[in-house]
Amino acid sequence: MSRRVVITGMGAITPVGNNVKDFWESLKAGRPGIGPITYFDTADFKVKLAAEVKNFDMGDILDDKSARRMEPFSRYAVAAAGEALRDSGLDIEKEDAFRVGVSVGSGIGGMQIMEEGEKRLLEKGPSRVDPLLIPRMISNMAAGNIAITFGLKGKNINVVTACATGSHCIGEAFRTIQYGDAEVMLAGGTEASITPLSVAGFSKITALTTSEDPMRASIPFDKERSGFVMGEGSGIVVLEELEHAKKRGAKIYAELKGYGATCDAYHITSPAEDGSGAAKAMEYAVKDAGLELTDIDYINAHGTSTHHNDLFETRAIKLAFGDHAKKLKINSTKSMTGHLLGAAGGIEFIACVMSINDNYVHKTAGLQIRDEELDLDYCMEGCEMEVNNAVSNSLGFGGHNASLLVSKYRE
Repeated sequence: MSRRVVITGMGAITPVGNNVKDFWESLKAGRPGIGPITYFDTADFKVKLAAEVKNFDMGDILDDKSARRMEPFSRYAVAAAGEALRDSGLDIEKEDAFRVGVSVGSGIGGMQIMEEGEKRLLEKGPSRVDPLLIPRMISNMAAGNIAITFGLKGKNINVVTACATGSHCIGEAFRTIQYGDAEVMLAGGTEASITPLSVAGFSKITALTTSEDPMRASIPFDKERSGFVMGEGSGIVVLEELEHAKKRGAKIYAELKGYGATCDAYHITSPAEDGSGAAKAMEYAVKDAGLELTDIDYINAHGTSTHHNDLFETRAIKLAFGDHAKKLKINSTKSMTGHLLGAAGGIEFIACVMSINDNYVHKTAGLQIRDEELDLDYCMEGCEMEVNNAVSNSLGFGGHNASLLVSKYRE
């Protein structure tokens, strides 16, 4: 019998709020965090908008010197992890640190220092490259820095599956606790890739929208959708073995019951056209949870606002759920946060947990014009409803699919 896993803490750094409370209130209010790119001059770029983190402050988690030695993706992760740990009430000094681990990934890692390092190499020579280039750049450093900052000595992993990274990290942390390799895992994703090279690269594969209207840029499932808006931030949750959580009197937000992972094995950027890979991931998550497909109330879709993703994910939902697909509430958090790439699964999982706690499903902001090919309920308006079981989907370049099933906690 596998061990039960519950969520006891959450932390978020997002374009619509730098803590879980502000993040969730923004989602409920339908407020997008999208605006003109401020990190670099976009005069030569067709893409003008992004969803940047605003007014970010490490607070008392790190001193300035330590923070400067980390790239933004690591800083966001450490800040979100700090909030999640505080929220959980976990006292690391009273725990066996070797039983508390980290599973936090980044799809890209330190793009800023990569670009800066290349510039220094070409302009000033190899002797002038930052000596911390490699340890600041590599994507596992978010997980490493969380462990170093908070003294977590258990399993420490960095699953990298592009835009499915955050969900796979949570899923693998779930398995770690189920199997008995840890009592507690900090899990999720982080990303900070709003840089010239990254924006140029995504633009060249026509993945990004060139809309200059923040309210009509990230519009998942809308007939006029034209590409995604790049976002940044981090979403981290504290996963805990149920009896361990109960013994210390932890508050329990919800139970993580199921995890499904597949690969389309089809194309390096496009999902499978029939949705079969994503459908199977959802089916596996439901089966893993011991539930029926008809038990699912709500799906937080990957919903990127690209033509292919939204169409093929809709096909996947229909393929997996059959007639029940018409009864599901489906939304896209990316309509407000943009696409956080490797961090998307982390913040969207938190949105699912908050939906369960608040019995509220947020709207897909900006969705105005129905697409005749997309005929499910994509939440043009937010609604109050009982949410007992929710699925969070993440799909990544390379064909990676991950689905997480989270449920109301019951004894």
